[in-house]
Amino acid sequence: MKNFFRLILKYIPRPWLIRGSYLAKDILAILMYGTRYEDPIDGRTYRSLLPYGYGDRQRPNVLAPASLSLERHRLMWLYLKNHTNFFTARMKVLHIAPEQCFYGIFRKMKNLDYTTADLESPLADMHFDLHDIPLPDNTYDAVFCNHVLEHVTDDLKCLGEILRILKPGGWAIMQVPLDLTRSKTFADPTITDRAERERIFGQYDHVRVYGTDYPERLKQAGFCIEYFDIKNHLPADMIDRYRIQPSEFLYIAKKPQ
Repeated sequence: MKNFFRLILKYIPRPWLIRGSYLAKDILAILMYGTRYEDPIDGRTYRSLLPYGYGDRQRPNVLAPASLSLERHRLMWLYLKNHTNFFTARMKVLHIAPEQCFYGIFRKMKNLDYTTADLESPLADMHFDLHDIPLPDNTYDAVFCNHVLEHVTDDLKCLGEILRILKPGGWAIMQVPLDLTRSKTFADPTITDRAERERIFGQYDHVRVYGTDYPERLKQAGFCIEYFDIKNHLPADMIDRYRIQPSEFLYIAKKPQ
């Protein structure tokens, strides 16, 4: 079955996979039921998770069938649930390119004034270019913008726009794919060939690959950074049970008061 899913991920276009996932996820959750692994977002348990990744960069045992969450989603969920007042405080939230595993839950939360945004998705409440956000200064308590910055032309300009629309003291979570072997973020706008982009940046629609200097880029844009290391809060067996990547930090970017 795992080889079957690897072939699907490799050869079926991602938009088709997204549409098909809504139809198949409940069936897959039943077929893969077990007690070895747990998705903290919905509490469902599995004997194994699905593989996920682009092209030949597939990771085994990472995609939870029912919620469609990945390692990074479960990390963010545990941070929000156990280390913030996100689920209880009144907050004005902007969610850019909202993830499937969060969208339905956050939309129903009574304490949130929740708005979604995307460049062109018909499901989003608003549509705009992240380089020029058509929203007033000091508007939001929190912004989520995950796995977006590797797609934009000028990430520092986009970060500046997110900083601008946050209220003083507001915070943002902006996860990006990190190459932990690379000390410096690399971008080259002259690379336009799809195959070459995939080889260098990891995906044909990425325009940069982030290195371990990513938090410094957040600081360069004007944010103050807090680091969340899941290893300081969960034992190794629970990190494995939730299928979280233990080497991944969560960077919470705060707008100075």
